Amino acid sequence: MMHVKKNDKVKVLTGRDKGKEGVVVAVEPTKNKILVQGIALVTRHVKARRQGEKGGIKKEEGLIALSNVMPICTACKVPCRINVKTLENKKRVRVCNQCKEIF
Repeated sequence: MMHVKKNDKVKVLTGRDKGKEGVVVAVEPTKNKILVQGIALVTRHVKARRQGEKGGIKKEEGLIALSNVMPICTACKVPCRINVKTLENKKRVRVCNQCKEIF
């Protein structure tokens, strides 16, 4: 089970965006990378491909290594490590390591 999922709020631990917080837009488990809204912006020079479409310089989010972010607990509102707990109905849930609340 991954410690970060889509729509989780995360804090960036390293890199040029260190200390910033954002919401996870997409997760790529095969590459161990995530896409965070408003973080790791890269500049792309886009060429017009069809008639009527405009080219230009666009800024968009780049992928961040999964190890460079830490999820923010919804209960205690601080970045925390995640444990995995199995409930009685055999369902696995993510648990905050500090306050023991279920994500």
